[in-house]
Amino acid sequence: MSELIHPELSDIISAHERIKPYIHHTPVLTSGQMNSIFNADLYFKCENLQKVGAFKARGASNAISLLSEDEIRKGVVTHSSGNHAAALAYAAGLRGARAYIVMPENSPKVKQRAVASYGGEISFCTPTLQAREETATKIIEDKGAIFIHSYGNFNVICGQGTSALELITDHPDLDIVVSPVGGGGLLSGTVTAIKGIKPSVQVFGAEPAGADDTYRSFNSGEYIPYHKPDSIADGLLTTLSRLTFGIIRKQVDNILLTSEASIIECMRLVWERMKIIIEPSSAVALAVIKENPEAFRGRKVGVIVSGGNVDFEKFGFSWQP
Repeated sequence: MSELIHPELSDIISAHERIKPYIHHTPVLTSGQMNSIFNADLYFKCENLQKVGAFKARGASNAISLLSEDEIRKGVVTHSSGNHAAALAYAAGLRGARAYIVMPENSPKVKQRAVASYGGEISFCTPTLQAREETATKIIEDKGAIFIHSYGNFNVICGQGTSALELITDHPDLDIVVSPVGGGGLLSGTVTAIKGIKPSVQVFGAEPAGADDTYRSFNSGEYIPYHKPDSIADGLLTTLSRLTFGIIRKQVDNILLTSEASIIECMRLVWERMKIIIEPSSAVALAVIKENPEAFRGRKVGVIVSGGNVDFEKFGFSWQP
């Protein structure tokens, strides 16, 4: 089936050329203190400093850029808890398209505000996959809008892989690259880019223990889409698509798990020592390094910092916007 064709390095290179005008070539930051704490040379690819505050701007921009004028006039629709929703609204706005966004009613307020600020037309639903899909389907039927999946979409995956393409081009001597994994779009694009340029580099997926469907699918060799996720890493509560599962199973070296305590500890460490804001989903990548020290000791490790959209109200901040 055509939708299960896996992207190649050439697809990611083409996507990068296509979206350059609409994204940031994000910096790679290092920290002597962090290297000392983790006994490794860490290179943080800061997608928290990307447009819309997350790597999702890359995939959405690539997917929107490839739509025809007829498709753009119909508008686009997706269901997302936050970062993809904001990214799609942002990218759609660049082409003057309407963006219909289905969000679970418990989505972080900061991400709801971001979607609205980019002109997304939000429809709330109960926080279940069935409700998200049913609401999106109704919008497609009513508006004729084009559905852009947040990770199970070839063009989105190619866009997401441009972050790792920049990372390995800027730092070709890396030994390992670690990427968070939820639905698998970022990890799929990352491993395609990294292995396409330097196959010897190991690529690990990082996942919360409370949302471990990728870990279970990877280790069983069977696609396991159903789970009941429970993690502070709200961006990683989705499950793999069949497309991302196929890519990850074929190319990724391992999936590592981490506890909630380590996620919070590592997020705080980055805030305090590096003075940058990252969201819990981003901290998962650092947390698996903390919990698996022997795998990373003395190595040069690229860490994909996926985003920085934090719901501060969850951390004791009570001001009103």
